[in-house]
Amino acid sequence: MSTEDQIEETVEVVVEEGALDGADETPEASPEAEGEAAADYLEGLLDIIDADGDIDIDMEGDRTLVSVIEVNEGDLQHLVGEDGEVLSALQELTRLAASRETGERSRLMVDIAGHRAQQKAKLEEAAQTAIAEARRTAAPVSMAAMNAFERKVVHDVVAEAGLVSESEGEEPDRRVVIRVS
Repeated sequence: MSTEDQIEETVEVVVEEGALDGADETPEASPEAEGEAAADYLEGLLDIIDADGDIDIDMEGDRTLVSVIEVNEGDLQHLVGEDGEVLSALQELTRLAASRETGERSRLMVDIAGHRAQQKAKLEEAAQTAIAEARRTAAPVSMAAMNAFERKVVHDVVAEAGLVSESEGEEPDRRVVIRVS
């Protein structure tokens, strides 16, 4: 059975067992409530698939970040999937669970086994290289196509460096272009 099939089967079990059902009363929507709802959902998922992981809730800017930290190295890689595809799907499910619990749209981020943190560090490095190139040549620098999360990371680095960036193109070929001014 492939990882995708296992995840699909797990999602069906989670839905059948009511993990996406909200409480009778909607609690006040706050980052803490959103984080707790997400953590509860992810803990339930880990129990269902019999995986070990510690849950950490933090704030990154104005977003709640819920991280599942590996207890035993390599145990959670199937929840990341190839190129983070499974992680992205789990993030969407977790957002749905948090939204249902809080009654508010969720923008929380989920990281599993440090995948997003590593991805963010690589993107920040690539952005610094592109910024240096834009400064050196005074010409616009177009980066490779990226998803929305990746573009946001690059835009933040560019803004911090005092340059201007914008997204151009249509999905899935949307990319960041960096300009000196």
